[in-house]
Amino acid sequence: MSTILVVDDERLVCDLLRSVLGRHGHEVITALNGREGLELFKKHRPRFTLLDLRMPEMNGIEVLKQLRTIDPQAAVMILTAWGSDALEKQARQLGVKDFLSKGLSLEVLVEAIQRTLPQPANAASPAEAPAPAKAPQAATAAAGDGNFILVVDDEEPIRDLLKRFLSLRGYNVRLATDGQQALTLVEQEVPRLIVLDVYMPGMNGVEVLRQLRRRQFNVGVILLTASQDDKLLQEALDLGSVDIMGKPVDLERLALAIQVGCILIEQESRGSGKS
Repeated sequence: MSTILVVDDERLVCDLLRSVLGRHGHEVITALNGREGLELFKKHRPRFTLLDLRMPEMNGIEVLKQLRTIDPQAAVMILTAWGSDALEKQARQLGVKDFLSKGLSLEVLVEAIQRTLPQPANAASPAEAPAPAKAPQAATAAAGDGNFILVVDDEEPIRDLLKRFLSLRGYNVRLATDGQQALTLVEQEVPRLIVLDVYMPGMNGVEVLRQLRRRQFNVGVILLTASQDDKLLQEALDLGSVDIMGKPVDLERLALAIQVGCILIEQESRGSGKS
């Protein structure tokens, strides 16, 4: 097991990497800005640091320069959605192990990190090394042909991260960019569960939920919201949402809510099928 420091101003990215790398046996600590990252680096001296390039106040290059004054040999990998040849050259001159795009699949990212991690002197040979832990499988009720999770959010980074996270958990995931597209997809095939953003242009999440109930779709819905509108959220509860979660999303809590929601739906289906 290695201690890995993730420094990224996007909480969803930190949560996702902590979850994914944690399941590969690593201890992951996260920082949402460069100054916090430097303090955590001094305190924990991680074996590996994954560093976002573009952050407010102190960008990744500035953090990297200060890391080098603390530990000239520290293993660092740059992760960014906004790279450039000049920045990559500067980062490589400062001794980064690799320079990766956030658009890479989780599998490729994890493999790159595993390859880059410094090996201890007494590390087992490849033939003796234990196999990496497998990611937990999704609940049976949420897997298999014809069953999928529908994620509805107008923000592409959130849709992408949720799809990556849930797909890694074994779920079949489909995406919708707005409420109308979500309703169209449900008309074509009813999902096992819907993860639905509350605040979207055109048709908000609660209106989507209203439409689903009017059309007699009793699919389970988990609502995501960045603000608190008590009246709106109470209506969502009255319409039978499974859960309401705040943004930024706690990914592990979301995974648990989906698992519980699928189990409840399965039990309800079995109960309604009895004579």
